Amino acid sequence: MRVLLWHVHGGWTDAFVRGNHEYLLPVDEGRTGWGLGTGGRDWPSAVEVPVEELAGLAGTIDAVVLQRTDEVDRVAELTGLRPGQDVPAVFVEHNTPKGSVPDTRHPLADQTQIPIVHVTHFNALMWDSGQAPVHIVEHGVRDPGLCYTGELERFAVVVNEPVRRGRTAGTDLLPRFADVAPLDVFGMGGSGLHEATGIGPDRLEWVGDIPTARLHAELARRRAYLHPFRWTSLGLALIEAMHAGLPVLALGSTEAWRAVPQDAGCVSTNLDDLIAAARRFARSPEAAREAGLAAREAALARYSLGRFLRDWDDVLSDVRGGVVSAEVSGHT
Repeated sequence: MRVLLWHVHGGWTDAFVRGNHEYLLPVDEGRTGWGLGTGGRDWPSAVEVPVEELAGLAGTIDAVVLQRTDEVDRVAELTGLRPGQDVPAVFVEHNTPKGSVPDTRHPLADQTQIPIVHVTHFNALMWDSGQAPVHIVEHGVRDPGLCYTGELERFAVVVNEPVRRGRTAGTDLLPRFADVAPLDVFGMGGSGLHEATGIGPDRLEWVGDIPTARLHAELARRRAYLHPFRWTSLGLALIEAMHAGLPVLALGSTEAWRAVPQDAGCVSTNLDDLIAAARRFARSPEAAREAGLAAREAALARYSLGRFLRDWDDVLSDVRGGVVSAEVSGHT
C-alpha cells in the first residue's frame, strides 16, 4: 500500500513508517512543517516526495493519513484528491481535547467519510467525535532494550516547553520532587525553567533536546522517570522509559493509570503518595529496579511496535475496503 502522510510528530511517525507499506512524505525546499520529509531520520520505507510532484502521483496513492485539519484542504490542493471521497483517509487525533471538556466537539465530528483514530482510550472517551467513525490505536514504540542502570540518584523528566505549558505539564509540581532528588529535564523550549520553578541549578538541570538513542541511554542512568502531567495525551517518552526499565512516578490523570500498573512505580493523584514513592526509589536502588522490570513487562505487553503496526494494518484495510464501523473499535 502507498500511504501519504506528513511528518508531524517524529516519535509517532518513527513507529508508523516501519510497517510493510511505502510511505510518501512531502518535502519542500525549506523543510518546513509542511515539507519536513524524513527530517534526516533513517526510515527505509519512507520516500521523500517534493510537494510539486504529488499531483503526478495522485493515481498511485492508496490512503492518506491526516494529522492536522488543514491537511484535508492541502491534500486536495496538491493532489486533486478529496480525502474521504476520492481517496481513503483517516485522521489521527494525537491530543487530549481542549476547551469545555468533556463537551469539546472534534473538528471532524460532523462528517462520516474520514474516520478519527484516537491514540488512547481516554482521548476517545473525552472527545465528542459526533457521527464520525472512531478507531483507537494505542501507541507502539521500538524497543530500546532493557538498558536501565539507575546509577544516578536523580529523576528524569521529558517535557517540551515546560514554562509555557505550566500547570498543564505539571511544571509547578517539580519543586516537590526536587526536594527528594535532583531533576534532569529533557525536551525543547526550556528557557526560564529555573526562574519559573524557583529550583536552583544544583537541584534541576535543563538537558535539552537530544537524539533518541542518546535520550534512552541518559534516561536509563536516572533512578526513576517522573511524569507530572495534569493534562496530556500519553507521551511516547513515558512508554520508551518503561521499555528501558525505569520505574515511573506519574500523576493519575488522563491515560497514565492505564499505561502504568501500580507495581511499575506509583500512579496517584495524591502528591504525598508520589513523594513517598520517590523517596523509596531514591533510597533503594533495588526497589527501583524491581519496579522498572514491571514497567518494562507492562510496556512490552501493551505498547509493542508489532501490535501497533498490526492495528494500523487493520484500520487501513478497513478504510480501503469502504467498510468503516461507526462504533469504537479499540485494539489491545
